[in-house]
Amino acid sequence: MLLRVRVLADEKVTSWKLKAFKYYCIPWKDIGLGGIVVEPTDDLLRLQQELIDAVAPFTEKTGTAAAYVTTPEDPEINQPTIDYVAAFVPEATGKKFNPHVTIGIAPQDYLKEMLAEPFDVFTLSPASASVYQLGNFGTARKELKAWDLKP
Repeated sequence: MLLRVRVLADEKVTSWKLKAFKYYCIPWKDIGLGGIVVEPTDDLLRLQQELIDAVAPFTEKTGTAAAYVTTPEDPEINQPTIDYVAAFVPEATGKKFNPHVTIGIAPQDYLKEMLAEPFDVFTLSPASASVYQLGNFGTARKELKAWDLKP
């Protein structure tokens, strides 16, 4: 745990100005996952790699639905979620990274309307970092650890 905290302590992420520039939607059946896409920066990509390196000794190549958070309302983890998480590091990091802020799950019709509307570009800066156990669609479901970041 000390190594992971060190990675965050060595960065001044609260001074970063990240640009949010569009919505995204990942459809699945009659629903979808919506979010806001953030432009990748060199600092963000470097931090991502440092975090991947720090947690590498604790990662597994494969996992089952038991590794995820379920609820009585959502008792099963869908296969696309398991596949996405298993392939994330080799297929969605570095130059392939798509930084984003997930905003939620909604009916596809709603998300299509959202995507059709103009997006007002804005900037944001990280204020904290958290580690979550994931649920369906890779959504953060159970907080495991959080850190307030210092400027």
